[in-house]
Amino acid sequence: MDDAQDKHALEIETAQWQWLKPHHEREALFAVSRDLDLAEVGERIAADDAAIVERWLASRLLGRPTDGQVAAWDQDPASSFSMLIVSPFVLIQEHE
Repeated sequence: MDDAQDKHALEIETAQWQWLKPHHEREALFAVSRDLDLAEVGERIAADDAAIVERWLASRLLGRPTDGQVAAWDQDPASSFSMLIVSPFVLIQEHE
């Protein structure tokens, strides 16, 4: 891990859906696959590494939450996530 990635790893918090929903409503929320390291995704976005971010978007490892995900989280507003803010975006990974 490099210094920027270490910094992002330290900024990862735990959040519940009810706290994250307003970010979804303003279209700032991105779901990150558990196949990716949340700190690395944050570092790549902060560094404006378009090639890697576009690859993740195309392969659906990173993207806006689907209607199905939102409906499931609305049913269980206490759903727990790892969360990282990379302004203006909020990145989340759902806990198992």
